[in-house]
Amino acid sequence: MIDLKVVHLNTYDGNGGAGRACLRLSNALNANGISSKVIVYYKFGQNPAIDTFSKGIFAKLHAVFNIMAERYLAKFLTKAVKTPFSLQWFGKSIKNHPDLKAADIIHLHWVNHGFLSPKMLAELDELEKPIVWTFHDSNAFTGGCHVRYSCEHFHRQCGNCPILSLSGPKDISHKTWLRKQKAYSELNFHVVAPSHWMANSVKQSSLLGLRPTSVIPNTIETDIFKPYVKAEAKKVLKIKPDQFVIMSGFMPSKNDKHKGTQYLLDALNELAARPEVPKEKIELVIFGNKDEKNLPEFPFKTTFLGTIGKDDHLAKCYSAADAFITPSLEDNLPNTVMESLACATPVIAFKTGGIPDMVKHLQNGYLADYQSASDLADGIEWLFLHEQPEEVQKEARRSILTYFAPPVIASQHEELYHKLISALPQ
Repeated sequence: MIDLKVVHLNTYDGNGGAGRACLRLSNALNANGISSKVIVYYKFGQNPAIDTFSKGIFAKLHAVFNIMAERYLAKFLTKAVKTPFSLQWFGKSIKNHPDLKAADIIHLHWVNHGFLSPKMLAELDELEKPIVWTFHDSNAFTGGCHVRYSCEHFHRQCGNCPILSLSGPKDISHKTWLRKQKAYSELNFHVVAPSHWMANSVKQSSLLGLRPTSVIPNTIETDIFKPYVKAEAKKVLKIKPDQFVIMSGFMPSKNDKHKGTQYLLDALNELAARPEVPKEKIELVIFGNKDEKNLPEFPFKTTFLGTIGKDDHLAKCYSAADAFITPSLEDNLPNTVMESLACATPVIAFKTGGIPDMVKHLQNGYLADYQSASDLADGIEWLFLHEQPEEVQKEARRSILTYFAPPVIASQHEELYHKLISALPQ
């Protein structure tokens, strides 16, 4: 086999789930002996292993303009909903970058917010390289939205978009669909879906239904996200060792539709009313941002950890929890679920998106019926009353080591890369 040079492209450096997943994959490939590099549109951090297309003050200003214009114009043209929408009117030409010319594989990730418009994507075909594109959300095959919920307009050619303020058969979503159709007809690429749900969504789309697609999950640093002794981890958070700790991530406004916050609140309130679950024995721990103005009232003692900057400390926080609960209504392959399981903390979530690829019902967690707050409460109660919680915890860790560990995922990508290179005209 030839020595591979892979270049990964993402808008941001670890700012968001796609950025983290991109960097984790690159690190896993490097550890597997493949030369892998990440180049981002706009770099926030100082990681020397990550390069950027926006070097110098003028390039940075241009990137900031594109990013802000893309985000605020989208807000101006959409209804007051929490569903993210991209216009993709702005972009940067990168086809002449030396690293892309030297690469054997170009691997795209999340390229919105003014980075690669459909026209700029099509230009990459001129490099005559195999292109792989990992879909971290649905935007690549819709007319603009990143989260679809029950909308099936992407089965056709979009239009009549429920998110846009001015909606109609030939609205912005339909015009964006047409621009993507033209670009994709000029660009040969292989889709990587991190979950079976995403792969099925691609097959149902009018834009990419016939495009070759492989299901390869994201990976995680299993040497960082690892189990710690629960009693010791709880001590770090100043929690009594006999308390049952429920953990949840980013806490947006209770009006946020995508994250399903209201279902979490309803589930906790129902749980608190059940006599078989002593209220004083449960504590809630929440990490990430919180909306101070719309902060809901919780029925249990609650600790807000804020944003956690160090992964090793985050791993201890996961380890302190007896259950991690995520009420998300649509998610591809959420990092928080994988991180929690890697730390041997079972996950309670809705049966939606790619979550069932990671959470196996009554084995390493609990899959609640979609949008059923009562079933979420059942999941917490199941763990609370479980006679052998250590067995569920062990299965959580084992499932990650078996199916999502860096060497496993790196090998699957390497196999795909070589297959695509072998298919090139000689």
